[in-house]
Amino acid sequence: MKNNKEVRVRFAPSPTGELHIGGLRTALTNFLFARNKGGKMILRIEDTDRNRLVEGATDRIIEAMNWAGIEIDEGVCSDGGESTCQKGEFGPYVQSERKGIYQKYVDKLVEEKKAYPCFCSSERLEEMREEQMKNKQAPGYDGHCRELSQEEVDSKIKNGEPHVVRFKVSDSGTTLHNDLVFGKIEVENRVLDDFVIMKSDGFPTYHLACVVDDHLMKISHVFRGAEWIASTPKHILLYEAFGWTDEMPSFCHMPSILNKNKKKLSKREGSVSVADFKNEGYPPEALVNFIALLGWNPKTEQEIFSMEELIDQFSIEKIHRAGGVFDLDRLAWISAQHIKKMSTEDLYVQSLPFLEKKEFFKNAAENRKTKDFVKKLLEIEKERMEKFTQVGEKNQFFFSDDIEVNADDMRWKDSKDTDTKENLQKGFDVLEKIGEDDWKLENIESTLLEAAGDKRGDLLFPVRAALTGQKRSPSPFQVAWVLGREESLKRIKKAIDSL
Repeated sequence: MKNNKEVRVRFAPSPTGELHIGGLRTALTNFLFARNKGGKMILRIEDTDRNRLVEGATDRIIEAMNWAGIEIDEGVCSDGGESTCQKGEFGPYVQSERKGIYQKYVDKLVEEKKAYPCFCSSERLEEMREEQMKNKQAPGYDGHCRELSQEEVDSKIKNGEPHVVRFKVSDSGTTLHNDLVFGKIEVENRVLDDFVIMKSDGFPTYHLACVVDDHLMKISHVFRGAEWIASTPKHILLYEAFGWTDEMPSFCHMPSILNKNKKKLSKREGSVSVADFKNEGYPPEALVNFIALLGWNPKTEQEIFSMEELIDQFSIEKIHRAGGVFDLDRLAWISAQHIKKMSTEDLYVQSLPFLEKKEFFKNAAENRKTKDFVKKLLEIEKERMEKFTQVGEKNQFFFSDDIEVNADDMRWKDSKDTDTKENLQKGFDVLEKIGEDDWKLENIESTLLEAAGDKRGDLLFPVRAALTGQKRSPSPFQVAWVLGREESLKRIKKAIDSL
């Protein structure tokens, strides 16, 4: 295994769609490890599967990483506009731009008889698999083209027969590696078939491309999902074939992300892309905090982390083998804790775009759209918010001039309408004495509580109902503070007149 002084890790997504939660976890793990060790984080785009490419996916992957606060040191990056750029001395960092490099290494393996062209048609391969399944054999290539003579190979290539290139796996021996999470993993070579390293379209498979790129880019550690454990022996065999074993990176496979049924989380299970959670209004710090704890245990009682704290505490030893359960209730709780810790200014900046999309906000009077008004609203909502999309939802009365409230809604327990009216008048009188300059939350609260005395419900319940028109809402002190003196008195007066 490689014993570099410099830690170099890479995140290498395929641009086949939005960045998935599993991809974010891989990117985050690479980033935390690199920053903890003072190393480099590289973004490489693996776009050799040409049939699955999605236009604009690379840009959206970069956008999602930037949103999450995952910074790269080398590789594919944004130029600040709508296009991408590349930085670093080991480029290009887009695999489709490295075809010539891969071809050179494939030719080397073929020349050394460690790989060979395979001309089997897809129909023959399908028949072979069906026969193997019928005989209850492990599926795998049967080596049909392995012993073709050089003359036969040259003739077929000259005739333009489509072909792939397969790596020649020994029928004997074992391949061993010590995974940094799962420990010693040993596989008998006979269970591995001669796998494809170059496709018929001239593009390499993942197996060859990642090995060549990781070697040339001096990658020290490979972090990836546990589903790649089965492929690691193939990669090690390639390192051995090229004579690169002394510089081979350390492999660290991370546990799967599971749904509540303890099965691997699927892209078909609703919102599982980073863009989904961004659009749903989760703070990036909260999603990062949540994702970091999927399969990683800080071994302390701490549950809420900033990015800096995650970097400081991250270590491979704290990654465990068991899969992490993707629990949206836990994400909501973590998100709420992060929102509570935000400054009102930061919360305003992040939640305003969501508020501006809501019809009740669009239809509100201009004085209810001011920064000062919205920040006051956020001051009283932040303790109950789990995500930015919730801003104003349960308190739409703040943005409406048409508050309807009837006597039943304002009645406290067995009070009569005359009692309700009397208490509303008392509330109006004491609040009216507070000047505009003194209209502060603490003044409003102390004034109303003093007027209420021992019978708080008699006074506060109808005042709150008059201000909100709701059976449930923040306290009357908070509501009056947000609404302002003029609007508060206006609503209470309207309620009095309705009795």
